[in-house]
Amino acid sequence: MNSVPIRQRRIAHLDMDAFFASVELLHYPELRGQPVVVGGRSVHQPVRQPDGSHTFARLRDYAGRGVVTTSTYEARALGVFSAMGLMKSAQLAPDAILLPANFEAYREYSRRFKAAVASIAPCIEDRGIDEIYIDLTEIDEESLPLARRIKQAVFEATGLSCSIGITPNKLLAKICSDLDKPDGITLLGLADIPARIWPLAARKINGIGPKANERLAQMGIVTIGELAATPVERLVRHFGRTMGTWLHEVAHGIDERPIKTAREPKSISRESTFQRDLHVRQDRAELSEAFTSICLRVADDLHRKGYVARTIGIKLRYADFQAVTRDITLPAPTADGREIRKAAGECLKRVALDQRIRLLGVRASTLLPASAVGASPAAVQAELPL
Repeated sequence: MNSVPIRQRRIAHLDMDAFFASVELLHYPELRGQPVVVGGRSVHQPVRQPDGSHTFARLRDYAGRGVVTTSTYEARALGVFSAMGLMKSAQLAPDAILLPANFEAYREYSRRFKAAVASIAPCIEDRGIDEIYIDLTEIDEESLPLARRIKQAVFEATGLSCSIGITPNKLLAKICSDLDKPDGITLLGLADIPARIWPLAARKINGIGPKANERLAQMGIVTIGELAATPVERLVRHFGRTMGTWLHEVAHGIDERPIKTAREPKSISRESTFQRDLHVRQDRAELSEAFTSICLRVADDLHRKGYVARTIGIKLRYADFQAVTRDITLPAPTADGREIRKAAGECLKRVALDQRIRLLGVRASTLLPASAVGASPAAVQAELPL
């Protein structure tokens, strides 16, 4: 009886290069090669001049509470990275161009690049707006030409570059997609781990956060190779059985996690942070419109993803940054905009509305597959119960 050889897994991690900033550069190609920072909600939009050129805001002129959403590689060379406060970033790169985030455009380009990859390799795990895992095991094509073909498809669909790591598992693929950025391809087998992976910092392993990295450093472990050389018993003593064993395995490139092509969401939510803190009475109409719009977007999200919800909740953040939440359980699950708006309004009656509101959000949870239950996000004319 002939045995069929088992194929070694071939997993890719694809990461778009400086994704948000790269989308902006498609709209403003004159900014290529310059330090550009995207972020903040009160950032002035670029102003088009009569000759077709644009004037842009500069980071040094920003005043507010915003953070960096992303930055170009030129800005990163100056020390400006995502999640950094814009005011702090201005000290490092005062002349950098500052652009407001455009999440509708980012979501559209995210949809485009994922569709392009799926046309070649449909077994995809969606990890966020700008990254995916791809199972290439069953595709009869060498890794290098396959990676080039995927990258070309992404570029033709978006005009953007990406970086790809192809390895035997997700752990290594995630590390490798970052090794040759931007526009890189990294192919790695298990035999390459000592030369390519062990010299890297331990924090390069996805799952080793700042606290674990600090504890490892206190043990004299800085690189992945030093982690691999540490007896598992010592790791277990310091981190416990589960974490210690995991650290030992990942340092040796062991990761058996499968590609998950579908994830069951626990909740679906939408929220809006206002450009200015809104007064409950003076800005009643604006608040009412925003509240209704959020409810309808939640309903639309439920429909698109095929779910209904038994629990509807709200989230408010006041001008002093204090946040409150309330929720209500419905007698029957729904994805109807009117019912979600009504339930969220009941929640709103249970919170104090005695100060300005900075953020307003609506959350649908206790989700069930829609199956035979149908709903449409009908227009709602209800007002805020203020």
